[in-house]
Amino acid sequence: MSSVPSAGQVRRRRVFYIPGYDPIHPRRYRELYRKESAEQARISGYSVTLKPKTTKGPYGWHVSSEQEGGAVEADVEVLVWSDIVRGSMSNSIPATYAQLARTAWTYIASGVLWRLMRLRKGPVIAALYPVGMLLAQLLAALLLVWLGWRLGGVTGWPFAALAGMAAGAGAGVYLLRWFRSKDGTFFAYYLMHDYAYSARWRGANPPELEARIGDFAERIAGALASDVDEVLVVGHSSGAHVGVSVLADLIRAGRVPADGPALGFLTLGQVVPMVSFLPEAQRLRADLHFLCTRDELAWVDVSAPGDGCAFALCDPVAVSGVAPVTGKRWPLVLSAAFTQTLSPARWSELRWRFFRLHFQYLCAFDRVGDYDYFRITAGPETLATRYRNRAPSKSLIDRAVSKYTDMGAA
Repeated sequence: MSSVPSAGQVRRRRVFYIPGYDPIHPRRYRELYRKESAEQARISGYSVTLKPKTTKGPYGWHVSSEQEGGAVEADVEVLVWSDIVRGSMSNSIPATYAQLARTAWTYIASGVLWRLMRLRKGPVIAALYPVGMLLAQLLAALLLVWLGWRLGGVTGWPFAALAGMAAGAGAGVYLLRWFRSKDGTFFAYYLMHDYAYSARWRGANPPELEARIGDFAERIAGALASDVDEVLVVGHSSGAHVGVSVLADLIRAGRVPADGPALGFLTLGQVVPMVSFLPEAQRLRADLHFLCTRDELAWVDVSAPGDGCAFALCDPVAVSGVAPVTGKRWPLVLSAAFTQTLSPARWSELRWRFFRLHFQYLCAFDRVGDYDYFRITAGPETLATRYRNRAPSKSLIDRAVSKYTDMGAA
């Protein structure tokens, strides 16, 4: 038997995973992959084994899998920008409230918020949640100040009202700090920092992210020059729009060899419109416009209406208003259909755990359909081959909605 796989078949793969806006160490993704791949393998009847990484790079792991009649070796690498995320997350309570005001003004005054609401209500509600929660926390703290003033005034003692107000202010500050310490439960500060990161630059990439995009492109270009069968780039949540720019840069620069590995791009739970709709997002809009026509890659976008944090089934190119008149090929927009691919019991358990559902794309499905993260990343078919005959979701949203469609000098 020939040692060379046939067209569309994979024996060796490099996977580059681009996380969303996440300050946590990338080991969480290895542990998630280890746990969930074992569960999916048990359900679906194939084998997946994780080992230490065999390639250079900051963080990753090696996967050996036997499924669909083939044995596959895959090296998974996390393209880390969590340090940039941590640097953007102010620990100051006043600074966070300043971010709130600036971010709300950016999305409301520009008209972007109303445009986003015409797509999906879920991610807009998710965007408004930290605003409402932080304002409620501030109101509770101010209520303590007012109560202290009122109770102090009741005594009739000289300066008692001022003393009561001071005591109330101290209690209010303590309450705000308590809310901040419990943000792992409330997620108000985390989400505020997330939306503020893009809003501060009105959709443009900040310099440190632009530099990291260049670093990511170098890592992927090296893999494309190797002897693997497929290079697969996975962008989750905010990592989707980062991946768009990385791959657009690579293709523009002629760094995707015609006789090299197949290039796949998988976007999961994307929130591209939160950035591409902003006034200064010319770079991203130009990259979307460019990438959607290219034959150097296959781009599949997977989301689910049950994921309230994603712009589910929204074609990120089309809704951004930058789809070309002719020649558009990508992305192929598919639904992970959580209500069908998760059993009723599992769906009932997860349906109100919004942040957990946003990561379901990286997890096992107990009623798996034609989307299986572990078949895509460790199975014997390229992304293009796996979905070559697949039609887009019938619930696809592909109308132009963005107010801002200019692409600079692109």
